[in-house]
Amino acid sequence: MTTANELQYPFEQLPDGGTVAQVAPGIGWVRMPLPFALNHINLWLLDDGDALTAVDTGFGLEPIKEHWSQILDADPRPLSRLIITHCHPDHLGLATWLTARNGATLHMTQGEFLGGHALWHQLPGYSVGDMIMQFRRHGLDEKRLDALTERGNGYRRGVPEMPSSYQRMFAGDRIRIGAQEWEVIVGYGHAPEHASLYCAALGVLISGDMLLPRISTNVSVFAATPDDDPLGWFLDSLRRINHLPDDTLVLPSHGRPFRGIRKRVDELIEHHRERCAALLAECRTARSAGELLGTLFPRELDTHQVMFAMGEAIAHLNHLVKQGELCKVEGDDGAIRFIKIS
Repeated sequence: MTTANELQYPFEQLPDGGTVAQVAPGIGWVRMPLPFALNHINLWLLDDGDALTAVDTGFGLEPIKEHWSQILDADPRPLSRLIITHCHPDHLGLATWLTARNGATLHMTQGEFLGGHALWHQLPGYSVGDMIMQFRRHGLDEKRLDALTERGNGYRRGVPEMPSSYQRMFAGDRIRIGAQEWEVIVGYGHAPEHASLYCAALGVLISGDMLLPRISTNVSVFAATPDDDPLGWFLDSLRRINHLPDDTLVLPSHGRPFRGIRKRVDELIEHHRERCAALLAECRTARSAGELLGTLFPRELDTHQVMFAMGEAIAHLNHLVKQGELCKVEGDDGAIRFIKIS
């Protein structure tokens, strides 16, 4: 049993690539590599009686396919169902390939299915060009904008092929997987309609990216909805899972499984409060998100990280506007800055 003052990590050993480690009855932990600074993702393989259910897929790369083939070939049961927590490439990347391999059905929320298609097909408000225009208005320098333009559509590199059909999940759905029932808990802010899975009988939460033990998940504003408050939605979503028993085993997408939900939720809420306070202190005069990147991220950022950092800076500034602490000011040239309300 854990207390409110600590996180507990019950598993020291990390699973090797192409292997499965058992973390609870009928739940296997699969760990796949990622080709950037966040160098791994955790996936979950569930006992579904005469079949298997997978939660998330990993990035769309050949070595990940090889790991999956090694895992699935070692089990005589077919993969009959694939559940996707959300549409980001490390979670959805191999969905089309995995479902075709055994004829598995694909399950995800509508927001994630459509959100993934918007990014993959570069729909208005979700294209690289629209992102560049948004970041330029928010003060990002031309050198970094050029690097983002040259990078292009990174989403397609991680998701080689988008699925064309799926079975829709809703918040509150109860899904029978083998002998267990799992509740779908939808969260917002990190992705359009992120689905976590909770099994009360096992005391397990597959949290996806909504609750991570060491880092805070990214919250970003898209060009399609420039005044959104994803940070507010994310914090509200955290509070909605805070009622789960504190000894729940949390299976996150990144980092090690842990116990101590309330401690971690409190840490994340405080983390974002401190970031908002730091921005407020800098906005006694009008400042842009680009000018404030160093306040939130006082380190060197690569191009991939700049994209997320800008989205997150805008999200925090928008949140402060929604809270009535900052005023958004648009110049005649379309430039956007924020200033503290005295």
